[in-house]
Amino acid sequence: MSANVEAKKLIVEEIKSKISASKSVVLADYNKLTVLEVTALRNKFKEANCEYKVYKNTLVRKAFNELGVTDFDKDLNGTTATVFCADETSGAAIFAKATKENPALVEKIVPKCAYLENKYLDKAAVKELSAIPSKDVLIAKMLGCLQSSISKFVYVLDTIAKAKESN
Repeated sequence: MSANVEAKKLIVEEIKSKISASKSVVLADYNKLTVLEVTALRNKFKEANCEYKVYKNTLVRKAFNELGVTDFDKDLNGTTATVFCADETSGAAIFAKATKENPALVEKIVPKCAYLENKYLDKAAVKELSAIPSKDVLIAKMLGCLQSSISKFVYVLDTIAKAKESN
């Protein structure tokens, strides 16, 4: 076998391991992005513990197919960036936030689809996914609600105890 074929097999194995290790994978069209814009996006993904990579579509397709997922075949054409995420929502959220902060990016970077919990998500589902806060934010909100209720309960008990003491 040629060295080129062996190198491609290694890349497919690398992609498969990244897909398996990620909680979500987002595929996006990155047409017409400048080097500065790509660098800024990569940095945002890196801060969120995500990895932004550009692979050949055929290699990503082969990796998904070897994992038994064929839903991505129609989306793997044109310029495609692959984002491997350590959580469920950060990849889609970063794309949405980047386009809100810089409206010029709306036409340049468009999420195509995503892979979440062994399921294919289309473009509309990726948009919905981007609106969901991360798991850490949801847990913090829930704990804040619980703590607020407990604090109010303690305040009421304290007020009752003080009222009884003054009588």
